[in-house]
Amino acid sequence: MLRIYLETTIFNRFVDENREYCKETKDLFENIRLKKINGFTSAYVVQELEEANEPKRSKMLNLIKDYGITVLEYDSRAFELADLYIELEILPKKSRIDGAHIAMAAIHNMDCIVSLNFKHINKLKTKASTEVIHKIKGFSNPFICTPMEVVSYD
Repeated sequence: MLRIYLETTIFNRFVDENREYCKETKDLFENIRLKKINGFTSAYVVQELEEANEPKRSKMLNLIKDYGITVLEYDSRAFELADLYIELEILPKKSRIDGAHIAMAAIHNMDCIVSLNFKHINKLKTKASTEVIHKIKGFSNPFICTPMEVVSYD
């Protein structure tokens, strides 16, 4: 069964009815609920979700328990990899947490990281460059993709 890491934009998009990709994101969560896909996130995502204002914060955090998403605990290796992404200018310094998301998916052998963050995570430079780093460091390389790509995967 496909193991996917959900980064912060996915939770945001689920609760924001007026944004593009909301329906596709809800379809993704439904596939997780139906146990067609194993959904994971991390303590780093939870930390970001907790910074949102109410009622959005509660809605996003409730998705984790409502859909049975596994929360991966903090891992010091995540920021080590994130710092390497920054050092190699794959990600800007201010995007360290985005790097932690990519790293957590690699460290925990996810099939993919689902992201609608097209500025830093889901972009060609990040995909190509992190793949090389993951191979060198001995980690798996999760595909970085959108909810639509996962839902249409057969």
